[in-house]
Amino acid sequence: MPKLYEYFGIIIFFYSNEHEPIHVHGRYQGKESKAEIIIQEGEILEIRIEEVMGKRPLDSVQLNDFRKFVQYYADNIVQKWIDYFVFHRKVMTEKIAGRLK
Repeated sequence: MPKLYEYFGIIIFFYSNEHEPIHVHGRYQGKESKAEIIIQEGEILEIRIEEVMGKRPLDSVQLNDFRKFVQYYADNIVQKWIDYFVFHRKVMTEKIAGRLK
């Protein structure tokens, strides 16, 4: 389970056996949601926030922070997906301390 980011207590990660579309999971205090990054012709078209089957979704405050985070870092997340799942490179965890606006 590659951990990509920590953002105000939210852990943003991939599961090691992921599938397309490109997506990340956000976990906070045992609750979890995911964000799918929809790409067409090399451009990010949309980010969809989804529930994770069998998990309680993030509360509204953390869900809002997760959504903003993924929107802001979408290009980096896609690159980390490619590095990990295509090139089989290790990805490093980044701690983001500043609040996104």
